[in-house]
Amino acid sequence: MNAFNFLTPQRNPKTGTGITMMLDKGMGPVTAIDLLEISGEYVDLAKFGWGTSAIHNRKMVQEKVEIYHSYDVIPYPGGTLFEVAYSQNKLEDYLNEADKLGFGAIEISDGTIDISKEEREKVVSRVKDKGFLVVTEVGKKDPNKDSLLTINRRMEMVNQDIKWGADLVLMEAREGGKGIGLFDEQGEVKENELQVLIDGTQVEKIIWEAPLKNQQKYFILKFGANVNLGNIPPDEITALETMRLGLRGDTLGKVNLG
Repeated sequence: MNAFNFLTPQRNPKTGTGITMMLDKGMGPVTAIDLLEISGEYVDLAKFGWGTSAIHNRKMVQEKVEIYHSYDVIPYPGGTLFEVAYSQNKLEDYLNEADKLGFGAIEISDGTIDISKEEREKVVSRVKDKGFLVVTEVGKKDPNKDSLLTINRRMEMVNQDIKWGADLVLMEAREGGKGIGLFDEQGEVKENELQVLIDGTQVEKIIWEAPLKNQQKYFILKFGANVNLGNIPPDEITALETMRLGLRGDTLGKVNLG
């Protein structure tokens, strides 16, 4: 039982919504346990950021993966590591290693490299066949290249990925959340572009990368407590959940819990 449970509202999650994806940039096992002890019930996915898992001891990575699973959190390696493997023609080796390490999901992205539509479909299918939860990402890491993606193209990519079998689709925002994807240079949401995605995609399948507080607040007030949010820093998991529940001034009396 939580403290002050008589004051705490409850979320009423709909299937496939309310996901929180946390960005793990290299926490040690003990730190991860401490975090999960206090906030684990509010984390659904844990991304081992970009290629961080490739520079840490294999046994320690496996230990962390097991820790996440023990708290019912699905861990997965970052999309950049997938891009490295794909560009080196080592996709099968990558998937086999991810499986041996115990990762439960794979992120498929082309944030830095280019993957054709035909190849992207094949990769989604292959990862799905291997039994992983498939998380794709739409967007480029370089803001100049990302700006060339029209909102209609982003919508098309989301719909294609879902059609091919992606379970969830990340909307790129990187760590900073400014000047990329759906965010302008100040980190504010481009509302007209967002509306195109709302009207033309399965919004419940999208995880909005929202590393900044104002972005988290925006999406919660826009979609309700059960909006899918990603790239959340570990030390902000509890703060985010209070915002979802209207236990913070930003959303008090304003948030839809259904």
